[in-house]
Amino acid sequence: MKTEWRIFLIIAAFLLGATILYGAWTNGASGGVEWVGTVALLLSFLLCSMCGGFFWFVSRRIDLRPEDRADAEIADGAGEVGFFSPGSYWPFGLALAAAIAAMGMVFWQYWLIGAGLLAVVFSACGLLFEYYSGTRRTAEH
Repeated sequence: MKTEWRIFLIIAAFLLGATILYGAWTNGASGGVEWVGTVALLLSFLLCSMCGGFFWFVSRRIDLRPEDRADAEIADGAGEVGFFSPGSYWPFGLALAAAIAAMGMVFWQYWLIGAGLLAVVFSACGLLFEYYSGTRRTAEH
């Protein structure tokens, strides 16, 4: 995690510098700050700072991974990485539902927006609970 937070914070520092430079440059060139680009760069800086801060926070609480140690061997990273889905149709359904909701916004049809948002919720639940196979446990057990 040490590498990740450093990368994000380096990008955030670049974006902060670019924000200041862009705001000053547009102010000097046109007599006023161009707010759309300045705010976009500022929000990008904040997003990268948030991601970098999260990775920094997590890296302090977990042990060093093989990627973070200079004396690590390739074999140290061997073993089970995790579970990866072999294939799912839910992402396609989620994208289709979002496209329906977006088309409703384009044509400003409330019924299409509602149907699309309902389909987005249904598809997100399907994606979330795709591999859920647990049984419900109660206090009696």
